[in-house]
Amino acid sequence: MKKTKRGRPPKDLAGDAPARILDAAQQLFLEKGFRSASIDDISELAPASKPTIYAHFPGKEALFAAVVARSIDGLTDFEGFSPEGRTIEDKLMSLGTALIDRVIEESLGMVRATIAESQRFPELSRNVHDAARDRALAAVSQLLDNATQKLARSPRGPFSAKRSRATAQIFLDLILLPMLFRSLIGETPKDLKKELPGFVRERVGFFLAACESDW
Repeated sequence: MKKTKRGRPPKDLAGDAPARILDAAQQLFLEKGFRSASIDDISELAPASKPTIYAHFPGKEALFAAVVARSIDGLTDFEGFSPEGRTIEDKLMSLGTALIDRVIEESLGMVRATIAESQRFPELSRNVHDAARDRALAAVSQLLDNATQKLARSPRGPFSAKRSRATAQIFLDLILLPMLFRSLIGETPKDLKKELPGFVRERVGFFLAACESDW
């Protein structure tokens, strides 16, 4: 296979150098792991010269942190997402399914990579956990509020704003964590998706029953 020549990228690609570098770094970190992926490899795959890479990122550690941060941004960006369904149960099932799909289809590799490097980068791992939790809680809290506000005429009514983040945490713990753990220990997305409708329906039912006192 002919290798891509390193050096200055074509003019029509020059403006998106950071994105290309991050794409290449993410691919190589997932394929080779942090230790085996080199700046030379990233430079070749991007393509971008090493001076260009270092102009945007001080080193491989900074690249890894940037790749992880971008993955978190994608995982927790629900702008424009609207849960489907007419009832609160339907909307929460739509939201829960979307959360699980994002993790097992788009972000599982980076979750594994971050865990694998947790001893090398303990502060990064803690920051990743905190950032992912805070952004996910904010996004899910807002979506829960929106979904229930639209059903304000329902006897149940909306969640209280006072407990929206706590309620979102309960929802994430019930819906996302079990599937994430099973994915991390090797169960395939195909097998998990077979169980997904029944799993989400059961967990949403339990969640709604547990939250009755908050309505």
